[in-house]
Amino acid sequence: MIDLLEFLRNTSYPGRGIVVGKDTVYYFIMGRSENSRNRIFVKTEDGIRTEAFDASKMKDPSLIIYHPVREVEEALIVTNGDQTDTIVEEGDFRCALMEREYEPDDPNFTPRISAILYDDSSFELSILKKKDGHCLREFFCYEDCPEGKGYFLSTYKGDGSPLPSFEGEPLEVSLPSPEEVWKALNEDNKVSLYSNVKGEVKLFNKHLGD
Repeated sequence: MIDLLEFLRNTSYPGRGIVVGKDTVYYFIMGRSENSRNRIFVKTEDGIRTEAFDASKMKDPSLIIYHPVREVEEALIVTNGDQTDTIVEEGDFRCALMEREYEPDDPNFTPRISAILYDDSSFELSILKKKDGHCLREFFCYEDCPEGKGYFLSTYKGDGSPLPSFEGEPLEVSLPSPEEVWKALNEDNKVSLYSNVKGEVKLFNKHLGD
C-alpha cells in the first residue's frame, strides 16, 4: 500500500484526483494555467460545484466549471467533469460512461475519471482516456474494502508536455486526514479539495485561504 501523503508530496502535478475508501472520499483539483487556478469549490443542495473565484478572469468555462460531486438516493458520485450529470441523468454508472469519452483538450486529451460509492460501501472507479487514437474505457469494482485503505485515480501520472495520462489500476493508498491531504498537495498547483469522511464534508480552497 502506498503512503498517499508521500506520493502527493513527490508528484507536483497529478492534475485532478479521486480517492475512495469504505467510508472516505477525496477529490482534488490542481491547475497550471490562470484559468484552471481561478476556481473554488462551493456546496450545492446535492454536492458541490466549481465556480470562478474571480469571474472577470474566467476565459473558457467549458471544461472547468461542473459538478464534481452529486448525491443520489443510494450513492455518491464523484468525477472530474460534467459526466457527473450524465451519470445522474442516466441512472447507471457504466451505461452513462459508455456515452462519454476523454476531454477534447488537444494535446493533453485529459482523461475523464469517475467514481461511485454505494450505500453498502462497495464502489467503482473509471477512467476514460485516449489510447492509439481511440477511447479506452476502464472500470474497476471494489467490495469489502478494509478500514484505512483507499484507491487512488488521477488524470495524469505526473507533469509533462503534453501531460501523460494515468496508467494501470488505481493505486492502493493510505487514508490520512483531510488536513494532511490538503497540506501534501503541491503548494503552487493545488486549487481545491473536497473530503467526505463518514459523512462529514469539508471543503478546502486555496483562494479562500484554507
